[in-house]
Amino acid sequence: MSLFDSTKLPLKSILDQIVEGKIQLPDFQRGWIWDDEHIRSLLLSIARDFPIGSIMLLEAGGASRFQIRPVEGVELIAGTTKVERLILDGQQRLTSLIQVLRLNKPVKTRDSQKREVERFYYFSIEKALLGNSNLEEAIIGVDGSKTLRRNFGREVVLDLSTREMEFSQFYFPCNQILNSDVWEEGLMAYDQNKFPLYMRFRSSILNKFREYLVPLIELKKENTKEAVCLVFEKVNTGGVPLSVFELVTASYAADGFNLRDDWYGSAERNVEGRSRKLASRPLLKEIEPTDFLQGISLLNSYKVRLQDLAAGRSGKEVTAVSAKREQVLSLPLSAYQEWADKLVDGFVEAVRFLRMEGFRNPKYLPYRSQLVPLASVMTWLGERWLEPMIYDKIARWFWCGVFGELYGGAVETRIGLDMQDLLTWVQQPDGQEPATVVAAGFQPSRLDTLRTRTSAAYRGLYVLLQREGAKDIFWKARIVDLDYDDCAIDIHHIFPTAWFRRNGISNRVGNSIVNKTAISYKANRMIGGKAPSQYLEQLRTHPQVQASRVEQDEVLSSHLIDPSLLRADDFSGFYDRRKVELINIIEKAMGKAVIATASEVPPEDLDEDEGDE
Repeated sequence: MSLFDSTKLPLKSILDQIVEGKIQLPDFQRGWIWDDEHIRSLLLSIARDFPIGSIMLLEAGGASRFQIRPVEGVELIAGTTKVERLILDGQQRLTSLIQVLRLNKPVKTRDSQKREVERFYYFSIEKALLGNSNLEEAIIGVDGSKTLRRNFGREVVLDLSTREMEFSQFYFPCNQILNSDVWEEGLMAYDQNKFPLYMRFRSSILNKFREYLVPLIELKKENTKEAVCLVFEKVNTGGVPLSVFELVTASYAADGFNLRDDWYGSAERNVEGRSRKLASRPLLKEIEPTDFLQGISLLNSYKVRLQDLAAGRSGKEVTAVSAKREQVLSLPLSAYQEWADKLVDGFVEAVRFLRMEGFRNPKYLPYRSQLVPLASVMTWLGERWLEPMIYDKIARWFWCGVFGELYGGAVETRIGLDMQDLLTWVQQPDGQEPATVVAAGFQPSRLDTLRTRTSAAYRGLYVLLQREGAKDIFWKARIVDLDYDDCAIDIHHIFPTAWFRRNGISNRVGNSIVNKTAISYKANRMIGGKAPSQYLEQLRTHPQVQASRVEQDEVLSSHLIDPSLLRADDFSGFYDRRKVELINIIEKAMGKAVIATASEVPPEDLDEDEGDE
């Protein structure tokens, strides 16, 4: 059986059904946004019998249930009409035509400067009868008082505010096009000599609207929700793409659940909103509603997978753990309600893990996308994630994703596999390593090309150093214990930019992560463009520091810097030695050896100036 039909319907019939409420909008459709120029162009196309494109409707009453609303401007009495079809494609055209042709109130639109305006639309009958070349000029829009003004509104050049003014100046209102009986009676009473000319206008222009056939594609109600949403996105190429969250919101609204309030909150309805609770923790402030829905999908599909396995199913009969778009769109409301509170707690636990791994500032999180499987795993495990064996495996997986740079781009497939494999790995002593752990690799030469904080591995290494106990060279305290805002901790050069440029060292080498570390603003101001041998002594003897060489060497060593090479201003020796030390902590975090190969060229980061003073 075909899941769609195609036909043609009279424009008048479609508009009648919209006014009656038989055709409405699914609530995921955005508001009407067409401007004055688009509206006049649409009227011109119909007047010239040009195609205006097909309309796509969805038969109501199937499994794809959405919250609905009438087309903008249409006022319905609740419960008086049963909706029969929903508009998937053609909202802007149909809303424009409803407001212009069927409503007796001004159309709220925008002018060429994007300013909000009100318009009534008219045909100049005399100009319209001059032929097609004059039709565009014949269609005009007047303001809400039915006047056309110029000179900043001070001068009225056309007044159509009464029926008599319309008759005398021979302008036909577009909201009378589909039924002009009353207007015609008025014209006959006003000036019957104009009637023959009007009849020519009705025959050549008005009948085009009354007889116009619109190509119609109707999706049958048997289509799945995922298919409907996919079709909508494919045909909605001219608008802003809808997010998964908007589509699921419309779906849940049909069951009386306000997902938007649940996520964003509502002061009016006294709902706090989950996003506010998450955003109160800085490391979670960038979490999007779609991320949260992906987490729900992971948990729900993992639960169903375990049920399938317990029932003896195998192969393709077993549900795959997934956070893909189609899986999220098919999430039942019951699954959201089962897991939402638990997942919020899971994200909070993910923050505990991240802080234990050295993360404090959200701008240094390597990947937002990796938080989804992390929080979902925390949700499933509960407090068990703190068990040493489980914690170590989760940490290994996390750092493999970071240094393997595996969570950039489209990661829906990886998210699902990692959720499934990671839980198996941590819960079964002989479980296989997750695909991310197996696939992760780090080339030593990647350290030479890591230059900007846009790279996940760059941010990860910066934080990893702090987890290992790096101390600030001025404050002498562990950086993880300092207030980032008060001390203005950031990534800065060890051999300053001005120094390495004076000494013939290229930007590509000098801007590498090997020559950078976490330094407070106060220390960086003192470093300026000086040689290390000079600024180290100034810092050590500063009245607020007063450190011995041994104490300062301890601080430098906490950054994996060889103090003797730095004091000797030996950039080459410093660089080679620190590179080895950085590779060692990366290997430790990933739980696997870093192997240099000549077959793969590491990606290049653009140079970044950290702003040395």
